[in-house]
Formats: sequence, structure tokens, C-alpha cells
Amino acid sequence: MISQKHIAILGAGPGGYVAAIRAAQLGASVTVIESHALGGVCLNWGCIPSKALLSVVELGDKVKKAEDRGLLVPGPVTYDLTRMVARKNKVVATLVQGIATLFKAWNIEYVRGTGSLRDRQTVTVTRADGAPRDVQADAIVIATGSSWPNLPQFPIDGQQLLTSQQLLDLDRIPDSLLIVGAGVEGCEFAALYSGMGTEVTIVELMARVLPLEDEEISLMMERELKKRGVTVMTGTTVERLERSPATITAHLKDGAQVTAEKLLVSVGRGLNSSGIGLEHVGVQTGRRGEILVNERMETTVPAIYAIGDVVGKAMLAHVASAQGKVAVENIMGHQATVRYDVIPAGIFTLPEIGRVGVTEQQAREGVQAAGQDPDIALKVGRFRYAGLGKGQATGDTTGLFKVIAESASGKILGVHIVGAHAADLVHEAAMAMQVGATVTQMAEMIHAHPTLAEGLMEAAEDVEGKAIHQARKRTQ
Repeated sequence: MISQKHIAILGAGPGGYVAAIRAAQLGASVTVIESHALGGVCLNWGCIPSKALLSVVELGDKVKKAEDRGLLVPGPVTYDLTRMVARKNKVVATLVQGIATLFKAWNIEYVRGTGSLRDRQTVTVTRADGAPRDVQADAIVIATGSSWPNLPQFPIDGQQLLTSQQLLDLDRIPDSLLIVGAGVEGCEFAALYSGMGTEVTIVELMARVLPLEDEEISLMMERELKKRGVTVMTGTTVERLERSPATITAHLKDGAQVTAEKLLVSVGRGLNSSGIGLEHVGVQTGRRGEILVNERMETTVPAIYAIGDVVGKAMLAHVASAQGKVAVENIMGHQATVRYDVIPAGIFTLPEIGRVGVTEQQAREGVQAAGQDPDIALKVGRFRYAGLGKGQATGDTTGLFKVIAESASGKILGVHIVGAHAADLVHEAAMAMQVGATVTQMAEMIHAHPTLAEGLMEAAEDVEGKAIHQARKRTQ
């Protein structure tokens, strides 16, 4: 009789818990070790909580425009942050309990405690009561994730200087908020708190907000943030802080000063690869502390795998989940790899951003490196939400669809959407890229009318200058 393979997983975030369930589905015996809460940062202090709060502000935005559409709502829009946070906590608790229920259904053992590798087949767990326990396993999956940075120049105190985790649990809307870092997290919180009436200032070292996104999309989002009353200060950074009991003043490199009631530190995350015994078994890490893995999620040590943020690749919850499935499928004798060139992502600003593939800048650099002229080798199609019947009907007229394709082959290289439901809409483009559909095939697919998805069809048509609901581009 073949004995059942036992897999130990360190971490129960979106990588670890998904890996555990898939392993159990494949017939493995699974033990999951987690020191905090099922669902990890994403579910408890990140993706889900922020979206629960943002959904309220998005609803408030709609109510503010209701009178122009014929819906009379007496009184101004006001927000009760205490009730918003209570609802957010209820949503999180429901989803955490859902994972616990799935673990029970699949007979997955959950051990609450801190795990460390003792040897290549043993994880020593220090439980909450301090009692150690050794977990023996045929294979180990490390899914320890990432954490908020601890930077000397920004001493987090939970009162004035906050991480995103603490900003999600305030009991009062602050009058003013300074956000250091205009990446995804910083821009999402700028949209959230400015929507509730907070005076928000965002400071970014790079030349534009969302510096890793397509430049056209980034600049459009910067305009939208400014329309919401956010003060955007790019190309500068905080040099020192001056604090009083009620406020904190940031002195910037360019000589400017910003005074606010609260300061959000949003400048990246640290990888949780130290203190888990990697050195005991010889697992190698990179210069940032990322655990080195191959395309099968195998580390440099046989039978030890790593997934999620701690491997330092695409630090997204859904990527961690995909990596978790790949890792355990390989452990269980299947052949699986992660495809990193087609990863859709959403940024839940107001309006949303959805993207997949490369930016226009990356595409141009790629063809230039191959010795080609980007203006010949590439074509870009665009279509604005304002040209959509559904957009006009629902009032969702702010936004843009952008498709980047190879001129000769029609291969879709990247799709970027900013506007209502962008994070949902981009998945059609991701599927097209996944199966190798050309931009012409995407344009020829009949789209239901009236829908926002028609904008993607029109942008694909515009790659060849054939968008129906777009005025002809005049040439001199």
C-alpha cells in the first residue's frame, strides 16, 4: 500500500491556504502553520478590508451625483467610519471562517503558531502557549509572505505614523492625511480618505504617481486624484519629521512642508524570509531576501518549495494562489509551472485600473532592443468610456481602454483600462492573451450592447483605425 504524502505549509495567506486545499484535493495529508490569522495580510489587513471601505465611498460618490439624474436624496452625504469599520470586520470574519470551514471539509490540520525549519523534513512550531511541536513532512511549502517596512525615518507609533493596517481601523475620519508613497496602496488610500472629506497630500519620490503603471494611465489617475482634491507632490521625498501632540510636519527635499494629523507610510514591503530557519537547511535567498525558486516553485533544497510574496516576483494575492497550486501539483507528481507574462491586476482607486501584459513604454523598449522601430513595430488602440452607450446611461464616462499590439502579428502585448469596473473588464483581455488570440480576433468577437466591455472591442478595432464609435483620425 502506498503511504499518503504529508505536506507542511508555513503560512495561511492566499498562497498557503490555496496550496493546502489543492494538496488535499490531490490526496495529500496537509498541516498548515500560521502565526496570525487564516487568509494572511490580504484577507485580514489588505485587499479585502480596503475594498470593503472603498465600496462605501464609491457608493457615496454615486449618491452625490444622484440629484442630477433625478434621484433626490435629502441632506449631504456623510460617513460613519465606526460603522464602516464594523462592517469591514464582519466581512473579514465571514471570509476567515469560510477558510476554516474549507480546512475542516478537506481534513487539513491547522496549527496556530510560528514555524521554523529544523531540517529538510521537520518544521518546529512554537505555539501560543510557548510549547514546541515538531511537524514531520515529506515536503515543505514556505508561504510566509511580506510585512510592513520598519524604517528608521518613519517610526510607526500607531497614533500619528501609521501603516495601512492601522489606517483601516481608525474610529474617526482624520481632518488631514499625508501619504508617503504613491504606489498602489498609497493611491487607493488617497481615493478612500479624500472621498470621506479628509484633506489628503501624497508625496512620491518618482516623477509620477503609480510609477510602475503605463505612463498614460498613470497621468490620467493623477488628474483624477487632483479632481478629488488630493494634493500630489512628485519628484520629492520626506527628509525629516517634526511632531507635536496634534500634528506631524514633514519637511520635504524640495523645501516644501506638509502638516497633517496622520501620516501613512506606504513605501514597499519587507519579505518574511528571516527567522524561519532557511540557514539550517541551505535554502538560498537573493539580495532582497527573496527565496530563490525555479519555475516549479522549487527552492535550492529538494522537497522544499516557496510561494507568494516571499519569493519576490509579482507580489499579488492571486499570483501567490497560482504559485501555491503549482507547488503542490509538482509535489504530488504532476508537471506545472507559473506563467508570469499574463497576470491581470487591479488597482482599486476611484476610478479603478485594470491591466495585463506590458506597458507601452516596456513594449517600445523591447522592440528597440531587438533593433526595430517602435513606431512601425507597434500599434496602439484607444477608446474612451465617454463613447460608450452604457457609460453615458450609467454616468460612467470617465475612463480609457488601451490596447498595445505587434503590428505584423497582431499579438496583444498589453491592455490597460482605467474606469468603472476596470479590474473586472481586464480579464477578457487576459483570456485573449492566455490563448494567443490576436487583436483582430478580439475586435471581431461580438460584444453585447450596451456594455462597458464594448470599449475593449472598440480599442482593439482602433489598433487598425477601425473603431466604429470614434471619429476618424485626421492626417495632415
